[in-house]
Amino acid sequence: MIIFRYLARELAGSLFAVTIVLLMILMSGRLIRQLAAAAAGEVSLDIVFFTLVLRLPSFLEMILPLALFIAILLAYGRLYAENEMTVLTATGFSNRKLLLYTAGPAAAIALVVGSFSLYLSPWGAQQMEGLYKKQAQLTEFELLAPGRFQSMKGGSRTTYAESLSDDKTQMNNVFITDGNSILLAKRGTQYVSDETGSRYLELHDGKRYDWTPGSLAFQTLDFELYGVKIADELEERKKLRKEAVPTLDLFGSDDPKHQAQLQWRVSMVLMVPIVMLLAVPLSKVNPRQGRFARLFPAIVLFMVYISLLIAMKGMLEKGQLNPTIGLWGLHAVYLVIAMGLLVVPEWRRRLKVKSL
Repeated sequence: MIIFRYLARELAGSLFAVTIVLLMILMSGRLIRQLAAAAAGEVSLDIVFFTLVLRLPSFLEMILPLALFIAILLAYGRLYAENEMTVLTATGFSNRKLLLYTAGPAAAIALVVGSFSLYLSPWGAQQMEGLYKKQAQLTEFELLAPGRFQSMKGGSRTTYAESLSDDKTQMNNVFITDGNSILLAKRGTQYVSDETGSRYLELHDGKRYDWTPGSLAFQTLDFELYGVKIADELEERKKLRKEAVPTLDLFGSDDPKHQAQLQWRVSMVLMVPIVMLLAVPLSKVNPRQGRFARLFPAIVLFMVYISLLIAMKGMLEKGQLNPTIGLWGLHAVYLVIAMGLLVVPEWRRRLKVKSL
């Protein structure tokens, strides 16, 4: 138990440090994108912090497998480089026992990743979807000041409203110029499509005037209800729409997008034991080589793993990959690689001993 606690403490220290560094990198990039969206008027600055908190589980579900992988390489690499593992081996501490002791922390990480991937990440996506939906209903109306002509959509549209309702969801006595069209209406409301996420301005009881540049002729159209698309759904919301589906609702679905999402969520959990099996043999270094000798090729191996998972997920969503094989085939390949790294050196060592 003393050796187990020592190894667990070494892993925990490295795991915590790597997780914090990777999390700060991801969150800083996310924060920059959210602030840019807020500056462009796509989202309110008030919800930027909340979106970061709600996306935290989805960040951690991807960070923790990589953090565990790097932590094993760093912690055990130091033990090998400083001959501590050599001393343990001389006292009868086998590679099998090292793998068994590492499996304990890895199992705990797998449970945490599973709770994030299967429950907390979809829940966070649902909450974000609700925030974005409220923002979509308020975004342009929040910017309107009654009794003033205001330029929007990069200057291609000018809007005037005599007055606004208290909750800023309805304009009264509306005047809009958009390209070669002029729209007049008694009132205007905003509508967000549940299917597409696009925002529309609905004008009630008004007229539309169209003209051709260089001509004095006008075309007039009277309407009771007229819809103008304000903005398409944000790419972020399209992604959230898939991620927000509860895990239980994904089971048994024939929709390729749902199948891809389910396999991705389960894949995050399966990655943990597989990367643990990969990292343990890769952490073994010659003291003369240094503890970082295998760090770069090991990280390249992991990045190929996650990149192929993302690419195959996209193929599965488009129906270009058989769901039966899906992402499971890639996990099987990397499991074989891990077992090879574990078994082949031991098998070669035994053959060498027999030959002597």
